[in-house]
Amino acid sequence: MNHIRATTLFLAAAVLVSLAAAPTTPSQDTKSLKGIVRVDGSSTVYLIAEAVAEEFSKIAPGVNVTVGMSGTGGGFKRFGNGETDISNASRGIKKTEIEACKSHKIEFIELPVAFDGLTIVTNKENTWAKQLSIAQIKKIFASSGAAKTWKDVDASWPDEAIKIYSPGTDSGTFDYFKEVTVGKEGKIRSDISVSEDDNVIVRAVEGDKNAIGFFGYAYFVENQSKLNAVKVVNPKTGAAVGPSPATIEDASYAPFSRPLFIYVNKASLAKPAVAAYAAFALENGAKLATEVGYVKLPAIMYDRAKANLAATKLGTQMLDDNGMERMGVLADIYK
Repeated sequence: MNHIRATTLFLAAAVLVSLAAAPTTPSQDTKSLKGIVRVDGSSTVYLIAEAVAEEFSKIAPGVNVTVGMSGTGGGFKRFGNGETDISNASRGIKKTEIEACKSHKIEFIELPVAFDGLTIVTNKENTWAKQLSIAQIKKIFASSGAAKTWKDVDASWPDEAIKIYSPGTDSGTFDYFKEVTVGKEGKIRSDISVSEDDNVIVRAVEGDKNAIGFFGYAYFVENQSKLNAVKVVNPKTGAAVGPSPATIEDASYAPFSRPLFIYVNKASLAKPAVAAYAAFALENGAKLATEVGYVKLPAIMYDRAKANLAATKLGTQMLDDNGMERMGVLADIYK
């Protein structure tokens, strides 16, 4: 291990120890840090990253953390080109994105930071679509056999045109929603309004009685006085379940409960500011994720992530050897 690398890992460990012992007291190491940390990616994870950056600035005022939200896919494009130090993601990295990283000799550490429940929302005046099955969700959002009116979904519902809003196609939330509703080979209808800014979707659904949309749970929590969260019929149990910290953590809010990640460029860890920021994000992840409306991971998951960062454990654990996504309980997958 070279001297710079050893010093960087020592600093990251020191930051974790000092924060665990006295989280409100800045350490001299972080106070003297200088540099830039470049973060981009998921608009869902943006809320956590923004909170981390704000708190980190209090103990490391000399570090400039820039946080963008170009979507999970857009973030991975920049990350794979070496333009960013950390990429926020609301899904695991894809095989094609790993190949893009390899082509630019970029190695990465995958770190889970929270749970999210992708939340389907309607206007407060919508009194009929209180719950939806996956078949009904597919009828609304899929390109084949798409419902034009609410009545097309359920004969007892209004004969009024559905207005549909979605995160952009570069969004990991869009990818995840598409995969669990219409499948990898299926298509989402083209006559929807899309935005990488989830606040745009909030305003659109809030302003139209016949609107429906989806985004991360934290955006619903922030706007629950303005929107309804639709219950989803669990495909295995048949129970209609709404998103909540409890149902997201135990995955009964299915199939829309999912982990959120940050991906750290290994080369960037040679910069003490990036190493300290990544360590800080994990040490404070549970607290900040909860504060912005997401669901904290089990303590064992944060411990594993901290150990993997300290050991520079490379690659993804969310894909199998054939590049297929591994499904199941995160604690069973992620070691």
